[in-house]
Amino acid sequence: MADLPRDSLPLSPAVAGAYRIAQVTLDEATILWRNADVEQERRVAIYDLIEENTFKPVRAVERGGAGPYHLHLSVTDGRLAMDISDTAGALLETLVIGMARFRRPIREYFAICDSYYQAIRKATPSEIETIDMARRGIHNGAAELLLERLEGKVETDFATARRLFTLICVLHIKG
Repeated sequence: MADLPRDSLPLSPAVAGAYRIAQVTLDEATILWRNADVEQERRVAIYDLIEENTFKPVRAVERGGAGPYHLHLSVTDGRLAMDISDTAGALLETLVIGMARFRRPIREYFAICDSYYQAIRKATPSEIETIDMARRGIHNGAAELLLERLEGKVETDFATARRLFTLICVLHIKG
């Protein structure tokens, strides 16, 4: 390991654990309505996100902001606001991301999820599997788009981006 550049060395467990989300909240005023299926998706996404994630807000870290982090998500004027705070509640930064490029994936994701929820109640296992594969494809594409939009702002992984996209969708439910 002595021959590796310093930035190639594995992070110590203490440092690696700092680059993560410890708590996530959604702006309840943004969410107008949600049914039991959506509420379950929200609960699972938050639980999975807290259990395992990678999240390093680049500018906040450069300014000395330490994690783990509290992430608060809201949508205002068609833009996603990501308030990133430390565990003491001090706001480290707010990232604002335009949602125009997410409109279509969100709309497609809602449509396929609706089909999926209907299918699990009355379709055959093979029909459910087909719909679920399409749902995963849309979800994966949106996660890639989110990773692209966060580039240079937040270092994260694909699984974290997928879960964040689920929560972004929850914020866009109009009822």
